[in-house]
Amino acid sequence: MAEEIEVRRNRPGTRRKDWCNWPSQNFDQMESTLAVQQFIQQMIREDVGAVERILDLPEGQDEGVWKYEHLRQFCLELNSLAVALQEECHPETCTQMTATEQWIFLCAAHKTPKECPAIDYTRHTLDGAACLLNSNKYFPSRVSIKESSVSKLGSVCRRVYRIFSHAYFHHRPLFDDYENETFLCKRFTSFVLKYGLMSKDNLIVPILEGQEEVIPESVPDDQMVPVINDSFSDSSSADC
Repeated sequence: MAEEIEVRRNRPGTRRKDWCNWPSQNFDQMESTLAVQQFIQQMIREDVGAVERILDLPEGQDEGVWKYEHLRQFCLELNSLAVALQEECHPETCTQMTATEQWIFLCAAHKTPKECPAIDYTRHTLDGAACLLNSNKYFPSRVSIKESSVSKLGSVCRRVYRIFSHAYFHHRPLFDDYENETFLCKRFTSFVLKYGLMSKDNLIVPILEGQEEVIPESVPDDQMVPVINDSFSDSSSADC
């Protein structure tokens, strides 16, 4: 009798309770070119709150690819937060992308960076991140990434973090409900600190243990209006 081949794929019509319901694998057992993404998603499904375990670099794994795949996963999950925000973050009430009264961000999705309603800024930012991270120019491979391309990840992190900060300071009940379920902001904050992708001074959401909610008296020039355009590294010319 032939050995039954295990198909690790969600077929059309798969029920919610059976979604991704297959046995876990060790990282060295995964042979697909998407192994890093699959391993990260597997750990999230197993225990979404095990932040350090999810972020720890497997032995022998290229760090650049590891950071890239984690950032792709963060952007995927942030889309669900964006959907939730649409219920109460309206252009009429959140006319600017702000985090407290001291942090106002300009949207770089336009030819000239300008103010955008917060929900539009969120959509534009996630669209820009997807455009860059799926660019054949900068990221043609999922198994090997040039250092010059890895260096662009910090800019994406800075911009998508603003979605967390706006939700925390202006839609706190929604943020808390989402964070209690996903641990996404905690995981993202731990990620950018662990791999040096953002300065601790720019992480204004007090999500980690011992992290205080401190609103700086003076905000760095590239975070205030007028803002320096830290666009998605020529994402306008990327292959979207």
